[in-house]
Amino acid sequence: MTPARHGLRIALLTALAALLLGRLAATTEVMYADGLRYVASARAVDRGDWSASIVRGVDHPVYPVAVAAARRAFGIADTPEGWQAAAQAVSVIAGAALVAPLYLVALELFGSAAAWLACLLTFLVPTTGHVLADALSEGLFLLAWTWGVWFALRFLRAGASRWLAPTVACAGLAYLARPEGLLLPVALVATLFLIPLSASWRLPRATWLKAAALIVLGPALIVGPYVALKGGIGTKPAVARLLGTAPRSAAGAVERERPLDPDRSALKTFATSWRAMFRAVQTAVTTPLLVLAAWGALGGGRATDPGRARGRLFVATYGTMWMLALVRLYATGGYCTPRHALILTLPLIATAAHGLVLLGERIAARASAGSAARARGLTAACGIALVAVGWGPATLAPINAEFVGYRRAGDWLAAHSAADARVLDLKGWAMYYAGRPGYSFADYTTVPAGGGPRYVVAHDAFLIGEWPYCQTIRDYVGDRAPAASFPERPTKGVARVHVFDLAPGLARAEKPGTK
Repeated sequence: MTPARHGLRIALLTALAALLLGRLAATTEVMYADGLRYVASARAVDRGDWSASIVRGVDHPVYPVAVAAARRAFGIADTPEGWQAAAQAVSVIAGAALVAPLYLVALELFGSAAAWLACLLTFLVPTTGHVLADALSEGLFLLAWTWGVWFALRFLRAGASRWLAPTVACAGLAYLARPEGLLLPVALVATLFLIPLSASWRLPRATWLKAAALIVLGPALIVGPYVALKGGIGTKPAVARLLGTAPRSAAGAVERERPLDPDRSALKTFATSWRAMFRAVQTAVTTPLLVLAAWGALGGGRATDPGRARGRLFVATYGTMWMLALVRLYATGGYCTPRHALILTLPLIATAAHGLVLLGERIAARASAGSAARARGLTAACGIALVAVGWGPATLAPINAEFVGYRRAGDWLAAHSAADARVLDLKGWAMYYAGRPGYSFADYTTVPAGGGPRYVVAHDAFLIGEWPYCQTIRDYVGDRAPAASFPERPTKGVARVHVFDLAPGLARAEKPGTK
């Protein structure tokens, strides 16, 4: 296939991705909770407070800097809605641009028949679009990461050292977006040490030594100043727990999926963590594509081209490393979501595309000579239709629609509360959209005596849950009636959010949900 044909495919797929992500962003009312932290960091960048955004910021700087730049470049208003729009604009642009390296990586690993299918299937599953259209750093991270993977694959195919410099540069940029970017050079070094195990995989000795030196020293020179500035690879608690420099999170920690049983054995913790990792990957990839990925990995046989074999070894290496990291993430922190599995998800979907191509070839081999091409086309169309019909509604569903009540609560607070009225809102959404000060998960335990909140915003789960922070909410609310509830009537699949006014004299005997 000619480069022009590949370019046309990439352009069409990019346009489709941009339409999907743009639609999701346009229908988003409530951004993901982590987006609040990114926006706060971007606002610090915008006002020139580099200490708050870069030195003391929990998140790595590339995404907040890009958000601040986008808001100014596009002339977006300095409002909560404006900052959300700027953050999502950066994500949508990065997500659409991701098509090109996704296509090239699949082309390098599995050929042209799988390349376009890999891109299309990637954006048909719900997790990818919902993460890439939200106010999250994954879009920029995956863009840099996937280009870095492609450059590494080009090096492993040809052994040409000219591909190493862009590999290192992309790895550095990926790290400055998210700490897991360091996995790319680490996995490439590990692959270099595995290559000599097979005579057919080996690179010339001089090439091997030069590559090892560049991959070790290059990232150190790029990210070293930032690591020195931060005092470590990353300041997120999850990074410290993964590296073993901090203890596991507390049994009742906010981030845990469920409270930790202190009597649970190490073996049970290990098994639970593996199940959580698999569940996250299964949700992100979808079950049919996971089955096709298994077929693609096992049914295609070994790659006969040494360059392609080295490339697949590299992808398998970083995929295995990240899988183990996700297991440890759950074991030490108590959470592992489909969003965290995207490093593993993208190559698995590409492998599923390869599996669909192999299935089409098996069917075509049994068809007549004149209908073989039609059989391959119908097989691909059926695979696409299965994913589109089964998961299309979820893919097109508004982002975070289950928490739209917090947006309405924010609108209510903006209309009914004083500008300096403090709010206790563990999620942080209502006080963000209202532009009110207050306390969230990060600091709800530091409320000063005599200076507590005037309003409490909480959905039903916080009023009945067993977590320590739920008891804090109940202690504040007591027997008060909500000043407002959103939606007004319970709605399936939507959290009902209540605003409580803590002014004296506002109380009742019944709590929300008792009728």
